Amino acid sequence: MLTDIKLIKEKLYDVKYDRIEQGYGLGIEEVDQFLRYKKGAFNICVGHANTGKTTVILYLQMAYALKHDLKWLIFSSENSDYSIARKLLEFKTGVPIQKIPDAQIETEMEWINDHFKIIKVESLYSARSLMSEAKQILDVWHYDGLLIDPYNSLIKDPTLLRSVGGHEYDYQVASEMRLFCKKNNVTIWLNAHAVTESLRRKHPSGHEFEGLPQPCSMADVEGGGKWGNRADDVVSIHRYTQHPTRWMVSDIHVVKVKETETGGRPTSMDAPISLRMQAGNVAFSVAGKDVIDHSKVASIDIPNMNPEIAF
Repeated sequence: MLTDIKLIKEKLYDVKYDRIEQGYGLGIEEVDQFLRYKKGAFNICVGHANTGKTTVILYLQMAYALKHDLKWLIFSSENSDYSIARKLLEFKTGVPIQKIPDAQIETEMEWINDHFKIIKVESLYSARSLMSEAKQILDVWHYDGLLIDPYNSLIKDPTLLRSVGGHEYDYQVASEMRLFCKKNNVTIWLNAHAVTESLRRKHPSGHEFEGLPQPCSMADVEGGGKWGNRADDVVSIHRYTQHPTRWMVSDIHVVKVKETETGGRPTSMDAPISLRMQAGNVAFSVAGKDVIDHSKVASIDIPNMNPEIAF
C-alpha cells in the first residue's frame, strides 16, 4: 500500500502553519519543554538498578492521569501488585498510607482502579505473549499507556529466537512493540536496565559528582543501541544514591525526542529535569513546584520521614 499524497500534504501544511497537535504536558515549564506524553509512542526508560526508575515512572503516570484523565496498564514483574497500588495511592493523595483515613482509601482506590490496571504476574511472559494479553485487555478496557517493567524480566520466545538469532531478536521485539503502539494508539514506556559496564563509568576528578557513577546513555540499554534506534523517545533516569545531600533527587535526562514538532526536546548534558522527593516519599517537586497539586490534602499532617525512593 502506498501512502496518500493528499494526507502527506495536509501534514506538511500542518507543520508549516503550526497546527501539529502537541504532546500532553503537566503545566510545568521545567518539565514540559523537554518531556511530553505522546499518543502511540514507543519510549525507553534506562537507568542503573536501585535508582528509583519505577517510582519516577509511576509518579509521572499518576501526574498525567490526573492532568489529562489518561489510563495506564502496568506490567511490573519485580514489584507486587499491592506495593504498586500503595505507591499510586500515596502519589495521588500526597500522604503516607498510615495517615490516610480508611474511608478515603476506599474512595481513592475506586479512582485508581478506573485509571490503572495491574497485570497479575503468575507466570513467565515473553514480549509476544505480553503484547497478546495487552491487546486482549485493550479490547475490553481502553488504556492510553502501557508500562513494561523491566524488559529483561521477559523470557525470549523460543520460536522467534530460533528464526532470527540472539542479536536480531531484540530488533524484532522492538519493532513489534513499536508497531503495537502505532496500530493501537497506545504509548509504551519500556523500563530497561543498563549494562554492567555503565556502572564502571565514573565522573572524573574535579567534577561536582567526582567518583560517582555517571547517568546512562542511550547505548547503555541492555542489548545495545538498537533500542534507542527503534524508540521514539529515550530518557535516562539517574540518582546519585551515595551523594551526601543529593541522594533524594532523581534526574531525568531526555536523550532522544524523535519528533520535536509535537513538543519536547533533549535536555542538555548537565541540566536534566531534577525531581526532588518530598517528605514521606509521596511527592516530587521540580524547581520548587509540586508536580502534582496536593492542596486538597494539605491539611493532613505529614511526618518528616527519610525518603527511600528505590522501588
